[in-house]
Amino acid sequence: MASDLLSTPLVWMTVTLTAYEAGFWLHRRLKEPVLVPPMLLSLTILIMVLLAADVNYQQYFKANAFIHFLLGTSTVALAVPLYQSLPRLKAAALPLLVVLLIGSVVGAGVALALAQLSGLSHSSVLAFATRAVTTPMALGIAEKIHAPLALASAIVIVSGLVGAIAAEALLKFVRHDMAKGFALGLAAHGVGTARALQISPTAGAFAALGMSLNGILTALWLPSVIKWVFA
Repeated sequence: MASDLLSTPLVWMTVTLTAYEAGFWLHRRLKEPVLVPPMLLSLTILIMVLLAADVNYQQYFKANAFIHFLLGTSTVALAVPLYQSLPRLKAAALPLLVVLLIGSVVGAGVALALAQLSGLSHSSVLAFATRAVTTPMALGIAEKIHAPLALASAIVIVSGLVGAIAAEALLKFVRHDMAKGFALGLAAHGVGTARALQISPTAGAFAALGMSLNGILTALWLPSVIKWVFA
């Protein structure tokens, strides 16, 4: 009876949303520390619940399919603030394209190289290759290159959290919100975009652009390169 209950989608949707709200509540109670973002607290609470219930990631992912679906739709919805910044996008199209190409290759390539040099297992190396894109796209890429979905998802989330935390210091002297947002979207995908939206609507719009274009571009070239490298 208990196992049937734990496999019910409504249970894990409720747990996920409760952990999310609890993380933000706890973050406010702790006086909003920069180095401990609310998403990290929410993730910690959720992991503790999964461990206590002895539920693995595959069970959780399957029961939480609806929220996973909403990840894709929320990514598409970020086109709204981007449309509002269309004139700025047209004016900066060329430099953004150059940064996108460099960021896509460096973001995935460095993670892949470091994982390989660290002597990680083959499946772990493949999972690290998905680090640079947002979760829905990372899971799609992971399926194509046969990387473990649970590990790929965890790496994407943790790298997004680290990127959002580091952004406070790294982007301190960057004056333009467009540049801040695009950098956050490229480096820290979904979590970075959420952080950019806290800076300004312009930063949020260009973070959404960077995250989306980087995901599409990486999905186009990464699976072929992986097959070539590990042939």
